[in-house]
Amino acid sequence: MKLRFLGGVGTVTGSKHLLSDEDHRLLVDCGMYQGVKNLRRRNWAHFPVEPKTLNAVVLTHAHIDHSGYLPALVKQGFRGKIFCTKATHDLCKVLLPDAGYLQEEDAKYAFRKGFSKHDHPEPLFTQKDAHEALKQFESVHYHERFEPVKGFEVTFTPAGHILGSSCVHVHHKSSDRTVVFSGDVGRQNDVIMRAPEPIQKADVLVCESTYGDRLHPEINPEAVLAEVISQTANRGGIVLMPAFAVGRAQMLLYLLHRLMAEGCIPRLPVFLNSPMAIRATEIFLRHQKEHKLDQAQCEMIDANTEYVRTVEESIELNSKRFPCVIVSASGMASGGRVLHHLKTLLPNPRNSIVFAGFQAPGTRGDALVNGAERVKIHGEYWPVKAEVHNINALSAHGDYQEILDWLGQGQLNPSQVYISHGEPLASDVMRKHIYERFGWATEVPELFDEVEI
Repeated sequence: MKLRFLGGVGTVTGSKHLLSDEDHRLLVDCGMYQGVKNLRRRNWAHFPVEPKTLNAVVLTHAHIDHSGYLPALVKQGFRGKIFCTKATHDLCKVLLPDAGYLQEEDAKYAFRKGFSKHDHPEPLFTQKDAHEALKQFESVHYHERFEPVKGFEVTFTPAGHILGSSCVHVHHKSSDRTVVFSGDVGRQNDVIMRAPEPIQKADVLVCESTYGDRLHPEINPEAVLAEVISQTANRGGIVLMPAFAVGRAQMLLYLLHRLMAEGCIPRLPVFLNSPMAIRATEIFLRHQKEHKLDQAQCEMIDANTEYVRTVEESIELNSKRFPCVIVSASGMASGGRVLHHLKTLLPNPRNSIVFAGFQAPGTRGDALVNGAERVKIHGEYWPVKAEVHNINALSAHGDYQEILDWLGQGQLNPSQVYISHGEPLASDVMRKHIYERFGWATEVPELFDEVEI
């Protein structure tokens, strides 16, 4: 069995790993690149292997940097099945068509405004392409062994990152070797998600390193959030929270309503302005067994959130001048309705922009949290006068200490560890941490490297 790194190395996006033997090919994750332009351009390159030669795809979770390239893969000729957990399947039904819609709209907007270098900008894929890809999905329960490709047995275990997220265990029967892909690893004490399940066995481990060189700050994130919201409301401002539609949006809604119920912040209108996040929230509320919130807490979120569904309602929301909280996608301010809110709210010092997690280099979120005085949105530069905060302690990723502790909870003794899904420094520091803690042989692969398993 061979493993080839087709994406998600040297960066936190574009995750793609290819397992193969002489007769079969299994792709683990099929994500889009996000962030700086040089990375986004990779989405337009021809896929590194011929898509029609792939037998199946297995997903760790639904986030676009792990699933978002699937419609393009199908468009290019992939005809195999796509396997994932039930919750991941439900979320992809929302995320993939929405991603196609956003790309279509961005292409139209670029054409109308004339800020694309192309005469007729085209989307990477469309809503129709996404729906075609969804026809090839098949959902599997956690801990259920299945064989997506002959000779490759796969099992999902909970990863605690978002709803449906999993570690992917692949056992190659002819070589009797097992490789485990961590996917994105959640927190040990997340606000809403259960802790990741320890891994008991792996001959080879592919481990993420988003926070490989950092620890989450030892602060009370709820107290910080309460202070920011209260101060902003007191000066008559609006709080905008760019949030990933899956996971962070639901966590933020829960915290906001709980803080209000406990009297920690004033009771303010809370708007969720993202069709994708609204549908993801509905899915989250249905899958109660996979997270910590009980029925009453789920009902609190649903009853006290104003869902902004239509474009007209979104435009009207931009005219609000009273204190309120707007939660809108995307989490790194890379696209979607949040961009229109930023254009309205950034120039006013009364307002606050609150990010809640990792901001990939090159994204607007990264520029904002690092003190940019202006940011480019839809071809124009907008001044940054609003307060900008990043509460990293609300991240859905475990930091390096949490991942080390998680790895130590099982019975692992892999012969080799490969570090993926991190910026170069973070991945290399994670490599050192794992070697120093466990003594396991650990490497950071380069893009397109191929290794024997």
